[in-house]
Amino acid sequence: MAEEEEDEQGATSEEQEAPVAEDAAPADAEEAPADETADEAPAEEPAAEKPAPKAAAAAPEEPVEVVSPKERRRRERSAHTGEAGPERSVEQRIADRAAGRKTKAAERSRYRKGRGVARRPETDGGTPPADREPGKPKTRQGIVVSNKADKTITVSVDSARRHPSYEKIIRRSNKLTAHDESNEAGEGDVVRVIETRPMSKTKHWRLTEILERAK
Repeated sequence: MAEEEEDEQGATSEEQEAPVAEDAAPADAEEAPADETADEAPAEEPAAEKPAPKAAAAAPEEPVEVVSPKERRRRERSAHTGEAGPERSVEQRIADRAAGRKTKAAERSRYRKGRGVARRPETDGGTPPADREPGKPKTRQGIVVSNKADKTITVSVDSARRHPSYEKIIRRSNKLTAHDESNEAGEGDVVRVIETRPMSKTKHWRLTEILERAK
């Protein structure tokens, strides 16, 4: 009996081990074709190298140096490699500078004149001057307060105006210096003067009419 139990246990153990071997065999079979295909497959070509990416942003430009005309001329003189000119005195330098400025002014004038003609080809001599019409001269009426100067009288002109805000009558007087060619006006006369060209520093009025003589 003991031998039969051992045979049965051995058989069961073999049956249990057999399926494990069967299961392992297909796994090896699956791995083998994979290895064969791996050996038979041609080696893949290396991928083409991609071009290097461009720079994200260019380097910031340096700020441009602003040089004044005087500094630019000084740099040009310092970089000059030719022969040095003759020594000049202070008077000669001033004369040469004045001559250079005069030449440049003449060039600018010619350029501006030519540019003006090019802009206005329809006109030969440019824009004609406007016809000036004299305006109506001012006239004032007042009383002569002084006639002591020669050919000159002082006229007091009174004015009365209502204040725009306070509605009050504001009286003012202004003195004018007028020209009296024949010295005919006397103190206290009521006269009329008219605006004229300046005859002196303070005189730009002229006597036109004596309205009333002083009593």
